Amino acid sequence: MTHPTRNIAVLGATGSIGQSTIEVVEASEGRLNVVGISGHSQTEKLCLAAQRVQPDMVVVTDPASNIDTEMLPSGCQLLSGEEQVISLVQHEQVDIVVAAIVGFAGLRGTWAALEKGKTVALANKETLVVGGPLVMKLANDNAAKIIPVDSEHSAVFQALQGAEISQVKRIILTASGGPFLHHTQDQLDAVTVEEALAHPTWQMGPKITVDSATMMNKALEIIEARWLFDVPVEKIDVAIHPQSIVHSLVEFEDGSVMAQMSPPDMKLPIQYALSYPDRWPSPSKKLDLTEAFSCDFLPADTERFPALALGMEVAGQGGTAGAVFNAANETAVAHFLDGRLQFNRIVHACRAILEYHDFDPNPSLEQLTQLDAWARKETIQWIGA
Repeated sequence: MTHPTRNIAVLGATGSIGQSTIEVVEASEGRLNVVGISGHSQTEKLCLAAQRVQPDMVVVTDPASNIDTEMLPSGCQLLSGEEQVISLVQHEQVDIVVAAIVGFAGLRGTWAALEKGKTVALANKETLVVGGPLVMKLANDNAAKIIPVDSEHSAVFQALQGAEISQVKRIILTASGGPFLHHTQDQLDAVTVEEALAHPTWQMGPKITVDSATMMNKALEIIEARWLFDVPVEKIDVAIHPQSIVHSLVEFEDGSVMAQMSPPDMKLPIQYALSYPDRWPSPSKKLDLTEAFSCDFLPADTERFPALALGMEVAGQGGTAGAVFNAANETAVAHFLDGRLQFNRIVHACRAILEYHDFDPNPSLEQLTQLDAWARKETIQWIGA
């Protein structure tokens, strides 16, 4: 049986999600064709990815980065600069854009893809954290689709197939709890970078790994879910599930609960976003129900992990809160990774900048962009104070 080929662009091809996407393409048996890939400064890694999937275009967003063109496949066009990401995602041949650029930097490419009515496989949660209402309106206005790649939101998306959002009583996002689930406050005060980067179940990039350790990742996912599924924050809960087998649950008004289960492997939600509404054979490890395994669920402790409570607040506020929250967190995490900020001060920095900013309930995209820069500057000053 032949399958129609889906033409994709991969933004952030050198990152964790981007590299997993390359593996999904290689295992797709011709179902996926890569029109183009982008990377920022890891040019050798980008060239190696290009050799694997043979794209027509390669975009290097950092114009100062040198690239060995001899490492690129024959006939591959090399483009340089952030503007070229827009050219790639809006290319007439592209059907699906994998938005895997980390942080606020990923918003621009996603926005450009939605403007052209493309399907976006969204791995960049910050896009909806920063501009949720604007992004969802843009998608609706242009008949574009957003298919979540985050394992938790993919699980919710799958559980909602065939159901109406009005039938949902609550969405329950699961969290592994990270490496510090059972740490005392004194232990959290002394966390090192090396400890924060040692996640017990997932292999991810440094920024998202630190976010998982602070539970800030789950806070961002709460905000993302609020806009992606158009549910009030009061209908979103978090449960600690250390095994990372149940990726999220949806409880309906009649008391029924739908859950999506699989071993922790990002290739599965990536492939689902690219194959939707179809399902393809996957090389990912399967859940073996003949083997004994446990699924533990614990309540989320907002005192130990104050990021969760802060995420709920930001999701409830909307407006400019998400942009400030995200920018402060990105800046604080970068300083922690550089050894210039204590682990337990990351969330404090975010709350301080949030409380300091002038809230606007209905910002424009231009205002959000300006506010992102403002919040980063203010966070740096707060850290240095």
